[in-house]
Amino acid sequence: MKPVEPIEVAEKKISELLLAMAKTGFQGRKLGEAFEIWLEMLKEDEITIFMGLSGAMVPAGMRKIISWLIRNRYIDVLVSTGANIFHDIHEALGFKHYLGSEIVDDYELFKKGIDRIYNVFAYEEEFNRVDYVLANIISGIEGIMSSRQFLEEIAKRLEVKDRDSILVSAYESDVPIFCPAIADSSIGIASSIASRKVVVDTMKDVEELTEIVVNSKKTGVIFIGGGVPKNFIQQAEIVARLKGYEVRGHEYAIQITTDTPQFGGLSGCTFEEGVSWGKINRKARKVQVNCDATIALPILSHALIGVKRKRVPRVRYEGRSD
Repeated sequence: MKPVEPIEVAEKKISELLLAMAKTGFQGRKLGEAFEIWLEMLKEDEITIFMGLSGAMVPAGMRKIISWLIRNRYIDVLVSTGANIFHDIHEALGFKHYLGSEIVDDYELFKKGIDRIYNVFAYEEEFNRVDYVLANIISGIEGIMSSRQFLEEIAKRLEVKDRDSILVSAYESDVPIFCPAIADSSIGIASSIASRKVVVDTMKDVEELTEIVVNSKKTGVIFIGGGVPKNFIQQAEIVARLKGYEVRGHEYAIQITTDTPQFGGLSGCTFEEGVSWGKINRKARKVQVNCDATIALPILSHALIGVKRKRVPRVRYEGRSD
């Protein structure tokens, strides 16, 4: 057994602090291990790193972190809820989310046209304006396409005031974004009021994501929360196997979640459980950090600043081959 190494208070980089935390206990160690695993992934020559993004991360102020991870190629594929992408578009158009409070009369907020996301506020009227902007854009898109293609078409047409956007960064960096439950968001609301000539075929999402997995020598996953993004990335291993391909399961896995496994939900289920499905390689380097992502993600991302390794995009799917 190795001894616990108490952390000394001294001037140090965040990366050095996390590496020290990896030698302590409880969730501090788990966060340190998450950093170590992310570093190991970045050292691999041929790996595709998937990120699953759920929860209200953009309203909570995590938007520029995800954009930075995309532009610096710390992730290769993003699978997100539609809500995070809508809120990203909201801010890209110049609107804001505001510091609020969870101790408030919500009916008074309703009367004032203010929407609450725990202790973050936003104006309903501004959301509606974004709905109409998106509806106008969507009305000009035609065809049957995956959510990735659909979001790329929106990115092409979006006149943004802030290019430090998840959607714009992904489009300019050739990082695909998938939203398999895109209708469950204000993007779905905007589509419902558009003169729609486009059909988003989420079965194409399954095919494209599986193709990326099949064409990857190795895969790693980083889950911020759980839900649909987590399951969608996980199930690509199963789909590939059913199609007759030899896949080994994700070989690196990080999850940051506040959910626990005892209640049977996917957001809290462990990677060990994923091994039983063949989604995670039994020898995978894996860690589950039980922590609010708005705490863990800023710390991890700032620790990555010192990682200078240049990564080459290796994502391959229909219509694209690097």
